[in-house]
Amino acid sequence: MQDILLERRRNKKLTQEKALELNLDNTIYGTVVEIGAGQETARQFFTAGAAAGSIAKTMSAYDMKVSDDIYGKVGRYVSRERCEQMMQIEHELLVSRLDGEREVDSRFFSYAATVTARSYSQKNECHGWIGVRRQLNANEPASEIVLHVRMLDDTNTEQSEALGILGINLVHAAYHLADDPKAIIQSLQDGMGADKRIEIDLINFSGHGFETVENRLMNLHLIRSWHCRAVMFDKEGLSIVPASALRKRDPIVIRGSFKPPTKVHMDMKAAAIKQFSVEDSVDKSNVLVVAEITMNELSGTGTDADSDFLARVDLLNDLGFSVLISDYLRFFRLRSWIRRYTPNRIGIMLSVLDFDYLFAEDYYDGLEGGILEAFGKLFSDNTNVYVYPSIKNGKLITLDTVDVNPDLKFLLQHLVHNNAMVTAEIMDVANLSVSAREIALEIPKGRGDWEQSLPEKTVKSILEKGLFGFPK
Repeated sequence: MQDILLERRRNKKLTQEKALELNLDNTIYGTVVEIGAGQETARQFFTAGAAAGSIAKTMSAYDMKVSDDIYGKVGRYVSRERCEQMMQIEHELLVSRLDGEREVDSRFFSYAATVTARSYSQKNECHGWIGVRRQLNANEPASEIVLHVRMLDDTNTEQSEALGILGINLVHAAYHLADDPKAIIQSLQDGMGADKRIEIDLINFSGHGFETVENRLMNLHLIRSWHCRAVMFDKEGLSIVPASALRKRDPIVIRGSFKPPTKVHMDMKAAAIKQFSVEDSVDKSNVLVVAEITMNELSGTGTDADSDFLARVDLLNDLGFSVLISDYLRFFRLRSWIRRYTPNRIGIMLSVLDFDYLFAEDYYDGLEGGILEAFGKLFSDNTNVYVYPSIKNGKLITLDTVDVNPDLKFLLQHLVHNNAMVTAEIMDVANLSVSAREIALEIPKGRGDWEQSLPEKTVKSILEKGLFGFPK
């Protein structure tokens, strides 16, 4: 207990030190507007002392009519659109009122938060949009950092406190770590303590000074910095909030390395849509096909690793996939994560070659119930798992012919008998022997037979852009 109290004091001191540093810099001056969980960021500024040096105004426009009168109407009050409205209008007001009126050349900022936190009547997901619009130097155009958060604490008081800490971290980093977006990301949960209190699953940098920032890489860094377990990109390659993308959809996920996407991946997609669309309660128009890449498939750091990641997202977008990047190595964890966002039926398409680890008992070391617990969580409540056949060493392998450990043979039979695992329909036998890993080894050698195994769009992009080591 003593250790916990000491940690809380250290965390509180860190937040107050950041707030005080901002307050004592008389060139940094701005507004703090917060809706949905009190004025916790403003409180941090004021309790640190000397807040008159940095705060021009704080406000909470809780009433919807009042909020609309100030910022204009919006479709949803807890939304990115509302957060950006708040930041822009408050910043413009501040500049118009005070530019040239202060004794020093001011670097104006506006901080905004619109959230739905825990309340007596509200039991839904607690989340919100947070942002800061700031001038890094006086008289310069402004830039913005916007993020989406999920609050994980159990009470309104705890959630409000965490939001206040996050707000100070964001404003402080926007000035003191301005040249390093990754450092900004890594600092956002300073002072939160060891327990995970806030999840950040989207971040966006824009405006003056951030023109060259690749936001897809910044969202990938959210996972690497342990701010979240997964991030998503839509068919246009734009970062999206998983909760919004998956809400009330019928998602079917295809896991792979996609380095590069091949014709067999396209066959898996076609088979997935065809079979999943006829399942009970599934509306074909509501099906969302997601290509999922695990973080262990994105090993490495530096420019080459970043280029590799961006290439895969671009190629999958060209083929009509939304893209999910996660660190859920085990399938049942991935299914549980998806279930958090949609009550609808979930589909998972996997290759029969995945059985090498799916039915490996040591794959579930550390799990109290081992493989039985994992399968119980994977094959539950409106989840369909489709197994796509493959050719290995010249032999066709299907769900009916795949070899598993003799001790697990009856488990597999049980899953098949109860339609928990279903053979996916083969769309083109000629593509079953296609291996993305083998093709990846051939691409750096130049043009060759590997081109016949990829979609035409994919080949064109690899040749034109020199992807995956192809010699330009």
